[in-house]
Amino acid sequence: MLRLGTPVIGVTDLDRATAFWTQALNLVATQEWRSDTWQTLDYPDGSGRALGLLRSESRPEPRPRLHLDLYVDTAREQQAEVERLISLGAQAVDWDLYPSEPDFVVLADPDGNIFCVVDLSHAPSRP
Repeated sequence: MLRLGTPVIGVTDLDRATAFWTQALNLVATQEWRSDTWQTLDYPDGSGRALGLLRSESRPEPRPRLHLDLYVDTAREQQAEVERLISLGAQAVDWDLYPSEPDFVVLADPDGNIFCVVDLSHAPSRP
């Protein structure tokens, strides 16, 4: 049976990326599949894999079709998380494709990989 595995981010500096993503998302670096080119990051409660980091020599895409969305519940949380992530090494991105009233902020990790911090208070209600 085919199933979705772990999202993987290509990085140039595995140690730097491990430090950023473990702090950003409160994840734990594990020894599972650990090598000079791979690092698995798990949820701290032991519930499974959250993210994979793979050493890559290719440059990050400036407008990736696939990216991570990180969720918060309010605009206040969004601002606080954006500031926290920037203090950890993320970079603000000059994104020219924002809608008139965006519910997301575009950032890049220390390797330049684009991700978004999304304020779910703007999301449509569930039926």
